[in-house]
Amino acid sequence: MTAFADLPDAERADAAAVAALIAGVGRLGVAYSGGVDSAVLLAVATRALGRENAVGLLAVSDSLASDEHALARATAEQMGAQLVEFATHEGDNPAYRANDADRCFHCKDELFTRIADDIVVDHRLDAVAYGENADDAVRIDRPGARAATDHAVLRPLADAGLTKPRVRALARALGLAVADKPAAPCLASRIPHGQEVTPIKLRQVDDAESALRRHGFTDSRVRHHGDIARIEVPVAELARFADGGVRAAVLAEVRAAGFPYVTLDLAGIQSGAFTLQVLRHG
Repeated sequence: MTAFADLPDAERADAAAVAALIAGVGRLGVAYSGGVDSAVLLAVATRALGRENAVGLLAVSDSLASDEHALARATAEQMGAQLVEFATHEGDNPAYRANDADRCFHCKDELFTRIADDIVVDHRLDAVAYGENADDAVRIDRPGARAATDHAVLRPLADAGLTKPRVRALARALGLAVADKPAAPCLASRIPHGQEVTPIKLRQVDDAESALRRHGFTDSRVRHHGDIARIEVPVAELARFADGGVRAAVLAEVRAAGFPYVTLDLAGIQSGAFTLQVLRHG
């Protein structure tokens, strides 16, 4: 495919496979977060369909980290893609705030409902797709995928068989700055299931994690346990807290975010920790 002639053979084949799955779409909306999966999907769609026919759809709410919002804008600009920002109101839904193991379903349902009700007509979209990859498709902690099915949202990366490593390889070939970006689940994922999601808690997590990034941690989670912040960073970076200056600065800034007590989890980053625990023992 000439749109991907500049890519290495393997990545060109993957891009062409994804493009083939959206080839019949006139104008495509891509549910876009700025993460590597949705960025790759938007970049491929922009090349394959033309910039005028591919639109990144960025949902903005209290659960979107401020740094992630800024990065999503910058990444869309880097790839020369159209970007439409719109508000979602998952926090108005009592089922979302209740924060059961299906919280992600309610969030994604709000996202895709808002797109269907407001965005599709306004931007003359013929279909909507999102960045589920082939690894995501077999995970048990992805209730949001059910919402995508309910709303007939396309998942070209998964259908083309692109695993996370292949998505990252394609992102590098496309020159995307987020190719090696760690996963960044929404801020609500830091709150234990069964404890209410509130704007205040989300802001506390956002402020605390921003502080960790400012101090050079490559990835982090700040789990919200009421007055206690439980910090998760990559295992290889745990030793940085032995530096008195780093420890004191992080302690002060996480306390300033609203946590009187600050702890460090020696297990390191644990993706999907709260949801997987519920699903495996529920």
